[in-house]
Amino acid sequence: MSLLSLRNVSAFYGQSQALSCVDLDVEEGALVALMGRNGMGKSTTIKVILQMLPAAGGEIAFDGKDLRALPSHKAARLGIGLVPEGRRCFRSLSVEENLLAAARKGHWDIARVGEIFPRLLERRKQSAGSLSGGEQQMLAIGRALMTNPRLMVLDEATEGLAPLVRQDIWNAISTLKRESGLSFLIVDKTLKEISAVADKIVVMARGETVWNGVPNALTPEITDRYLGV
Repeated sequence: MSLLSLRNVSAFYGQSQALSCVDLDVEEGALVALMGRNGMGKSTTIKVILQMLPAAGGEIAFDGKDLRALPSHKAARLGIGLVPEGRRCFRSLSVEENLLAAARKGHWDIARVGEIFPRLLERRKQSAGSLSGGEQQMLAIGRALMTNPRLMVLDEATEGLAPLVRQDIWNAISTLKRESGLSFLIVDKTLKEISAVADKIVVMARGETVWNGVPNALTPEITDRYLGV
């Protein structure tokens, strides 16, 4: 059974339909990439999964539980850790305070997050606002880990970061996938990098799922038509 399952999901912003038919599955321990051009509904899908935007129709289940029946905070407590677009760290708080603010009992604590991102331990007393963009992204991932989730959802995981920093982030995600048993749903545009770690790619266009499969089945025709690669 899938850890996360969406079937025929639709959603609206007011009178404007943003999602019309979204289908995707994330299996236990798998990394699924959600891809598509800008404005195709990827971030809206994330909002619907986290119940930050109500679905108008369809089914959304996490570990067999109906997410549509839950408020967003209870959906998150089932074991969904969000790394939001734009990072959204608490800029006036220290690195350590950012991590502690999200902490729940479990495997992940500050020391274990520091094993993945040593720079966070080096800067644990600095304010989050003083960190570089890459360090803030590490902090956002670390903060999500501190919730001790089963599923990590990353929205635009590496957007706006320098190439070397992007590679650090992908290396960390690869390590987490290999060693932690976590599941991942990642929105990103870097096809080459995400194909190296993804078990499956789901492509969206105009608010619906138009293709899904393993990375090496993604043909030039599909990428030209839906990803602009």
